[in-house]
Amino acid sequence: MPSAPTFVIVGASLGGAKAAEALRAEGFGGQVVLIGAEPHFPYERPPLSKGYLQGSDERSSIFVHDDAWYAAHAVDLRLGTTVTAIDRGLRQVALASGETVGYDRLLLTTGAAPVRLPVAGADTRGVLYLRTVDDSERLRETLASASRVAVIGAGWIGLEVAAAARLAGVEVTVLEAAEVPLLGALGPEAAQVFLDLHREHGVDFRPRAEVAEITVSADAATGVRLTDGTGIGADAVIIGIGVAPSAGLAEAAGLETRNGIVTDASLRTSDPAIYAAGDAARAFHPWYGRHLRVEHWSNALHQPAAAARAMLGQEAGYDRLPYFFTDQYDLGMEYTGYVPAGGYDRVVFRGDVGKREFIAFWLSGGRVLAGMNVNVWDVTDEIKELIRAGRPADPGLLADPGVALGETLAAR
Repeated sequence: MPSAPTFVIVGASLGGAKAAEALRAEGFGGQVVLIGAEPHFPYERPPLSKGYLQGSDERSSIFVHDDAWYAAHAVDLRLGTTVTAIDRGLRQVALASGETVGYDRLLLTTGAAPVRLPVAGADTRGVLYLRTVDDSERLRETLASASRVAVIGAGWIGLEVAAAARLAGVEVTVLEAAEVPLLGALGPEAAQVFLDLHREHGVDFRPRAEVAEITVSADAATGVRLTDGTGIGADAVIIGIGVAPSAGLAEAAGLETRNGIVTDASLRTSDPAIYAAGDAARAFHPWYGRHLRVEHWSNALHQPAAAARAMLGQEAGYDRLPYFFTDQYDLGMEYTGYVPAGGYDRVVFRGDVGKREFIAFWLSGGRVLAGMNVNVWDVTDEIKELIRAGRPADPGLLADPGVALGETLAAR
């Protein structure tokens, strides 16, 4: 009698835990091995820069499942364990301990890692990054004692950290290479909203800032020096200049990588026995007809279920529209859709931008590519319908809060 198959998941993250859950939900009776380098049970990352960082979320709330779930579902969870190599010929992974684990199917949910700032002083005590729960706890301790911090990078993580710091009563200077925060993500029209928000809350925002070095005294960071000679004092420096996919294992194993692990729509890599999901995956998206790597919670939450079905030989594909959210001060936002760089020709606002209660739509040729609702709720499904309609919307009707969103599309 043949032995039951073994499915190995590398990356005990949200994605890894959801894949294990999906395999059991689909009736898989073989062995599931979930391997993670961190010592913690799989957890969700959004609270690390939001509620957990601010102290409003309990630690227990960040975990995907409670401790007992893994044993109850016969998941062989190996924490604090690093995978060093994939042997595709033998279908096994090598661990740092010297052990090997064989697989019939392998799923990579290895996530992403913060991009390091390549300047002098960046490895000094008091220079912080935010990716793991340990990072979040160190940062929370820092905000409890610091009087001023410098944040390098005005992306989502940088701005959420800046908001947490201001709510903790810490003075904040944000250093950003662009003219406004979130320029690449939102474009200048909507990005201005976040610049105004942070300045209203006392953040010293420095545009077009180029960092020359982290200044150091007594082996600890004391601030930042810019290339123009400007010095900014700080008790700690937080760096949030983006993340890079953790695709080293895949690349070393000869899988196709291109700023991520390349997969088809079913999350299958160039090796039919290996799959990838979450931040590390550059998956073919059927709706957009191109490969996308989406670094957001929604992908890590939902992609693994599609990968699990495909690993089981079922028909599976992932075509959810990209989605992400942020909470900063009293601003809550959801963003649905995808806009390639330079891919829109108009932004239409519906509602009161000054009060930060509005929806913004990015259009190209009249078609809605994406929508962002700010302090306006229960409209995500309608935004999805506008995007998937595939035909132009009337900009005047889009801008009119008195017209239902479903009535803004041009006639077929």
